[in-house]
Amino acid sequence: MKRKDLIKDLVKGGCYLNIRSAKISDVNRINTLISSYAERDRMLFRSMADIYENLQTFTVAEADGGVVGCCALEIIWSDLAEIKSLAVDDANKDKGIGKMLVNAALEQAGRLGVPRVFALTLEPDFFEKLGFKVVEKETLPMKVWSDCARCPKQKNCDEIAVIKSKLK
Repeated sequence: MKRKDLIKDLVKGGCYLNIRSAKISDVNRINTLISSYAERDRMLFRSMADIYENLQTFTVAEADGGVVGCCALEIIWSDLAEIKSLAVDDANKDKGIGKMLVNAALEQAGRLGVPRVFALTLEPDFFEKLGFKVVEKETLPMKVWSDCARCPKQKNCDEIAVIKSKLK
């Protein structure tokens, strides 16, 4: 199944959802979604410049012509990628959009040949339902900690590391 412009029927919401790669025209909405979570201390802020620079890592969920969710997959090394900036707007929660975005990221990692994907999250139960396992953050390579250096919660991190292996 190809991810590009994949149309999926959204069972819980009764509307059609398009999961696709992000475009320049999505940047403002991606920023709004991420900022709404960051303002509630649920994820790190990302600047507009950072979103533009990393736009090719983003997948979006589109419903009724508007972006209602986003997720980024960042390659860390030859055997490891990270799911970042997973956000779904409040009006579309509990409709399976987050799951669809994570699955799209996992499919992308598999196509790229990356065997393991991790996330740092405040919602480990969500990821565990998708087959991720909770691991100690210290088991992840130092390269993972580049975002931590800029995080205001660096000394009192409350995020939990989850990982899914054998994607190839």
